[in-house]
Amino acid sequence: MKVYARRGDSLWYYSQLFGLPLNLICDSNPEVASSSELLNAGEEIVLPGFTHNDYEVQALETIHTIAQKINISTDCMMLLNQGKDPGRLKPGDVLTVPLRITQNIVNPRKPYNYQTLIKDIERLIGVYPFIQCTSIGQSVMGKPLHHIRLGKGKKKIHWNGSFHANEWITSAVIMNLINDYLRCLTNYTPLRGIPCIPLYEQAELSIVPMVNPDGVDLVLNGPPSESLFKELVENINQDRLDYLGWKANIRGIDLNKHFPANWKIEKTRKEEKVPSPRDYPGDLPLTEPEALAMASLVDKEHFDKVIAVHTQGEEFYWGYEGLEPVESEAIAEEFERVSTYKSVRYVDSHAGFKDWFIQEYKKPGFTLELGRGINPLPLSQYDTIYQKTLGIFLASLYI
Repeated sequence: MKVYARRGDSLWYYSQLFGLPLNLICDSNPEVASSSELLNAGEEIVLPGFTHNDYEVQALETIHTIAQKINISTDCMMLLNQGKDPGRLKPGDVLTVPLRITQNIVNPRKPYNYQTLIKDIERLIGVYPFIQCTSIGQSVMGKPLHHIRLGKGKKKIHWNGSFHANEWITSAVIMNLINDYLRCLTNYTPLRGIPCIPLYEQAELSIVPMVNPDGVDLVLNGPPSESLFKELVENINQDRLDYLGWKANIRGIDLNKHFPANWKIEKTRKEEKVPSPRDYPGDLPLTEPEALAMASLVDKEHFDKVIAVHTQGEEFYWGYEGLEPVESEAIAEEFERVSTYKSVRYVDSHAGFKDWFIQEYKKPGFTLELGRGINPLPLSQYDTIYQKTLGIFLASLYI
């Protein structure tokens, strides 16, 4: 919500007036030099976690009685209605009133394609402008790969979803995790009993919610209209009746078997020797723009831990070739405690994002396998999946 400063206003005053954490207001207005510095009259300020509504004045109402009625301070009303004369209100006049956002914006209980992701990101940025969103690259078909950041701490934690196309429910889970976190930050509300502001101060959170947007759209929407890609996926899919089993990117390369961590082993033993809906690791590692963008992001940001979200199995993997650091075991124990997912140190698999991260950086890396069943998992499992993942999300920030 935008407001226009009056003489004598400051960001600190707005934090008191609207009951908002001062650091979130400051991070929403980085061009303002100091939280206590007086603002210039007419200066535009963005307040996170609020929107506004119109209110029609009734008989005998004043700004003060309206403020009492909707449980805000009179000066909130004065700030939002600077063009109105409070002494001359009459029935039918329309005032602007602030509305605190207490419900989530993201609706995760539906097929979650790339267009849905874009709309949700735009709406979250509009309400929570202290988050940052940039593109780390593009998919094969030119879709921007969105990277969301929030938090001010020294610890840098990375989450990602939808490496695999038919695991699109992971993007819905991650976006709802972000929304819950943002809502609780601006409302001073604990999340599963844990205060969120300290987490914001101690950890910087990095999220790529949909690594493989072309593949996700293929699974949910069918073949693309562009003739080049339509012909490509139809040839790769051969005589299969649908695309529900498709895990790969649009060129038939499995992005989570495409990193240089014993890639040759994975290449040799895989039955698929040509582009396929799943499991084909490519002719060389890191040729696909989606995987290359993820590797470049990690190389640039120096994350302290990474969590790659997949489905299914209700377990998570955290070791690779004995290269994982000592602290990974304690983190795994906490993840298992808060989620009831099974902790698995080693699996006979190579060339994954988590494998490569542990190999290259010797830092904690995790692959979460959400839910049970056959991919794509049904939305009927969403609530159970979400509650178990929420515990791991919070633990990743406080450990």
